[in-house]
Amino acid sequence: MTAWTEEALAPDLLYSDAEDDLRASVRSLLADRADAPTVIARIESDTPYDPQLWKALGADIGAAGLLVPEKFGGQGASHREAAVVLEELGRSVAPAPYLTSAVVATETLLALGTEDGPVGELLGELAAGRKVAVLAVPFSATAGTVTVTGTLDGTVTAVADAAAADLLLVPTGDGLYAVEAAATGVTVEPLVALDLTRPLATVTLTAATGTRLADTEAARPAVSRGLLAGAGLLASEQLGLAEWCLTETVRYTRERHQFNRPVGSFQALKHRMAQLWLQVVSARAAARNAADALASGSPDTSLAVAVAQAYCSGVAVRAAEECIQLHGGIGMTWEHPAHLYLKRAKADSIAYGTAGHHRQAIAELMELPAP
Repeated sequence: MTAWTEEALAPDLLYSDAEDDLRASVRSLLADRADAPTVIARIESDTPYDPQLWKALGADIGAAGLLVPEKFGGQGASHREAAVVLEELGRSVAPAPYLTSAVVATETLLALGTEDGPVGELLGELAAGRKVAVLAVPFSATAGTVTVTGTLDGTVTAVADAAAADLLLVPTGDGLYAVEAAATGVTVEPLVALDLTRPLATVTLTAATGTRLADTEAARPAVSRGLLAGAGLLASEQLGLAEWCLTETVRYTRERHQFNRPVGSFQALKHRMAQLWLQVVSARAAARNAADALASGSPDTSLAVAVAQAYCSGVAVRAAEECIQLHGGIGMTWEHPAHLYLKRAKADSIAYGTAGHHRQAIAELMELPAP
């Protein structure tokens, strides 16, 4: 292999100017509409989702259609841009169904490879932000999971963002169906979840009717692709979460004084934050590699996603734990947002497969002994 070919195949981990501009727009919106007091107030209410926030993010900025080709009314961008949006959503832990609708459900529909008919229409609705779609599988599901078998009768537990969905994509033994969430025979019952910023619900189908989008042969790889994209871009959300925790912890330890010195000047705390910084930097490389692999269609996409999830899950949890502990007593209060980040990090750590599942996948992909 020539040096030129190796350079051409190397992943691009840097952010483009367009991605930086997108980040600035999303960060500004979330700072205005999803700051910590607002998010806490929303999760204490019966309606954690803010439709106006979703309209501004999905339709006005156009984030909902980043993965959708222009011929369907989308932005025709890539997973790299979607990853930037998820980084910012991780930084704010805003209760928005972006990962589940604009990534997983959208990628599943795109993977069907059908341009005409209901699939194209649904993609247009999702790209415009007029509808929210959710793949009706447990949030902990891994690639290849099919939940309901036979007719549209059955129960799926722990479906993320189902309460905010207008449309359910239901994989069955007969293929993939699009079912309106408000249709007869569909019940969405909210669950008490650890992470209140991404609510879970039990979806029950009782002789429900829907539109058949694909047969089983086409549906299985499409669902697998949607879950793979979800796992890969979830790493970017975990990265944004970890970056916020590190930044806020450094800021607080500079301002908090003890023995007439900033607590951040104590050597033991310096070492802890320096170690965390190294882990966050490594997480950024892993998350960006996964996003770039998804965007470029790399043959190593499955490996890149598995590596990103195996690593970023633990970094996000550790960053949130350090944030709470190094904030001292204030970090333990409900009013401080640190607990939101720990709960999101813990919930994300089992989403689309645990770190252990992804380490097993790495071993299988690289033909190594099981970890």
